[in-house]
Amino acid sequence: MSTVAAAPTLDVSGTPGIPLSRLVLVELRKLADTRAGKWLLIAIAAITAVIILIFFLNADTSERTFENFIGITGTPQGFLLPVLGILLVTSEWGQRTALVTFTLTPVRSKVLLAKVLAALIAGLAAVVLAIAVAALATVLGGAPDAWAGIGPDNFAKFGLLQASGVLQGLAFGLLFLNSAAAIVTFFVLPTAFTIVANLWKPLGKAAPWVDLNTAQTPLFGGEDMSGKQWWQLVVALMIWVVLPFVIGLVRVLRAEVK
Repeated sequence: MSTVAAAPTLDVSGTPGIPLSRLVLVELRKLADTRAGKWLLIAIAAITAVIILIFFLNADTSERTFENFIGITGTPQGFLLPVLGILLVTSEWGQRTALVTFTLTPVRSKVLLAKVLAALIAGLAAVVLAIAVAALATVLGGAPDAWAGIGPDNFAKFGLLQASGVLQGLAFGLLFLNSAAAIVTFFVLPTAFTIVANLWKPLGKAAPWVDLNTAQTPLFGGEDMSGKQWWQLVVALMIWVVLPFVIGLVRVLRAEVK
């Protein structure tokens, strides 16, 4: 009586999982793998340098202070860094690579954590670039008291401002899983909310608590924020960053990958 040989099996029980550090490096590489991501990174670096150069050439010597130089970089980076966070998430679904990603790393929460860390690292790199270029322009500007009022808290506020923008972009990307929808909603909804808050007085009084743009305004100033202003910022971040992030996270963890 002949016996049928058992099919060979591959035992992977002893194979170590993919470390988080490797996943973060993969996500950082994904930022430059697509044409949109590559040009967005170039745009962030180029616009940061160009806007400081334009201000340098047009400002009086007394205005060439570090505070002014670093301040003008906040607006372009504030627009572009969130888009970077959005694309880091939505590119997986728009280009149908999510199936490969979650097959190689079935623990979706680990992949999403890697995306968050990669986005924060990219945001930190942009902040460092802005500080370096602003510092160079300050030295060349020759303004008296060019470094007046600058302390560790100023750098922390600038970093917090940019980090919250990146995380908000990630949150909207997770919420919609579509680049166009996430980008349009990210720019239109907060702006529309701010306009309504300025026109409708009852909502205007609550704006520092529920409008992220209003709550972030003290971060631009050189003065110390009060405890109330910090709480207003925390509440606004909960509404515009944490809430959509949690909803989007639940959606991705439960979504059927096709």
